[in-house]
Amino acid sequence: MFKALSSEQRLKIFMMIYKQCCAPADQQGGSEFKAGGDKLCCAGATKVIKKAFSHACDCMKLSRSTISHHFKELQNAGLITCEREGRTYRCKVNDQAVKAIRDFLK
Repeated sequence: MFKALSSEQRLKIFMMIYKQCCAPADQQGGSEFKAGGDKLCCAGATKVIKKAFSHACDCMKLSRSTISHHFKELQNAGLITCEREGRTYRCKVNDQAVKAIRDFLK
C-alpha cells in the first residue's frame, strides 16, 4: 500500500477519493461538487464517487492512460475499488486498507 502511495500523483488521486467519501461531512467539499461540467458526488452511506476517473483527468491534467495506470495501481494495492458502468467509473476507498494504515502508524 505504501509503495502505491509513494507516487505523488497516486497519493493525490487517493486523497481526492478519500476526502469526498470518507471525511466527516464538515470536512468534505459538500455532498457533491462540479468539476469540468461533470459532477463528482458521494453516494452517502455507500461511499462511492461517480466519475472519479474523469475528475482526476480534469484536475491533474494528465493523459487518460496515465490516470488509468494510477487507478489500476491503487486497485492492485487494495486501496480503492472501482467498477465501470458504461463510461463511468464508480470508485470507493477500501475501509479495511485505511484501517490497516492507521493501525500501522499508531
